[in-house]
Amino acid sequence: QVQLVESGGGLVQPGGSLRLACAVSGSAFSVYAWAWYRQAPDNQREFVARISRGGSTTYADSVTGRFTISRDNALKTLYLQMNSLKPEDTANYYCNRVDSAYWGQGTQVTVSS
Repeated sequence: QVQLVESGGGLVQPGGSLRLACAVSGSAFSVYAWAWYRQAPDNQREFVARISRGGSTTYADSVTGRFTISRDNALKTLYLQMNSLKPEDTANYYCNRVDSAYWGQGTQVTVSS
């Protein structure tokens, strides 16, 4: 069965950095596009970043210039490097195989002083 397992979340001060990872099993990896989404309390899940099978990237306006999505096809792992974090980045972050119903359980990111 397809499993997506996120890791790397935590508590960080404003201006800090975190690197999230999403380990994929039970699914091909290199042939698909993958994405990161996030959901803050009382908010809907929102798009953060996407990476195509060829490595092209797309970002939400709110994270452009601060976040970088990447993939390691050999390790079947998706990454999200988050720099210059802001309190409004606080959310549970999820990875997703694009155009599928496959989601991880999420990893919590809290940005607070």
